[in-house]
Amino acid sequence: MRQAFVHEAVVGMAPDGDAGAPGAAITVALCGHWEHEPPCPLAPHHTAAERVGGEVRLRVLFAAEPAAEAEVRGRIDAGLARACLDGPDGVTTRWHLKVAGPGVVREDEAGPAERLIQA
Repeated sequence: MRQAFVHEAVVGMAPDGDAGAPGAAITVALCGHWEHEPPCPLAPHHTAAERVGGEVRLRVLFAAEPAAEAEVRGRIDAGLARACLDGPDGVTTRWHLKVAGPGVVREDEAGPAERLIQA
């Protein structure tokens, strides 16, 4: 049975970089492309991005079978480690991964987590 997990990361990015690009790179790593028909093939997920100065803080809420947790986290890290994404407008956004690792599902994420588990 699927469970909800969180993966957090911080990337350094130029102020004019697309803060959504690292989240799109995560979706590419998990699903093959940022635009795809639901459901997500490996792990339904949602990525929140918050720009703070020269950093973008990412929080990925995902649902997966416990046996797949390590693979999902590895793919998230691999997507972020690519450090760039060519957007649909042809503009390349670059970043550098500073830190990434497991987080804890917050109380305010209980509803979204349950929706991902059921997806």
